[in-house]
Amino acid sequence: MSERVKRGATYDDVLDAPEDRIAEVVVRDLYLSPRPSPRHARVAMALSADLHDAFDRGRSGPGGWWVLVEPELHLDGNILVPDIAAWRRSRLTSLPEGGWFELPPDWVCEILSPSTEQFDRRRKLPLYAVYGVQYLWLADPAHQRLEVYRRSTGWQLDCTFMGADDVWAPPFEAVEIDLHRLWS
Repeated sequence: MSERVKRGATYDDVLDAPEDRIAEVVVRDLYLSPRPSPRHARVAMALSADLHDAFDRGRSGPGGWWVLVEPELHLDGNILVPDIAAWRRSRLTSLPEGGWFELPPDWVCEILSPSTEQFDRRRKLPLYAVYGVQYLWLADPAHQRLEVYRRSTGWQLDCTFMGADDVWAPPFEAVEIDLHRLWS
């Protein structure tokens, strides 16, 4: 379960967190979440591999993106670690030298798990909208569901894919994603 463990947290609290936890600071509160389960990690790896090949490397798609797993975002004192994030290279021309990003990504994907779903939906998603993330995907392995959102005044559900659907979803609609492969 993601739990708030300290108010008034700083980056030093993130650095001091136990290694078996993911530490994030959300509106000055330190939250600790368990490391991803193997199922969670498998979905993140499969999806990031598809996107990386097509959109980062440009091998089977248009390229033009940086795609990273678990990047650390530093956004006005908030420290967030999405499961996968991507930046258009036209906005982020090179990767930062330090250990984190201060430019919000264009797209974020959170892999939902019972222990983190409420934290992701209630705490992190509003911040992603505030900082200008344009697209958000929520992948739910337990229900074999992919929710695709785009930002307007808040998050607007664009489409939902289930089971073995073939996915052509913004901002990566140029390449088909085999949803069944994520869950298997």
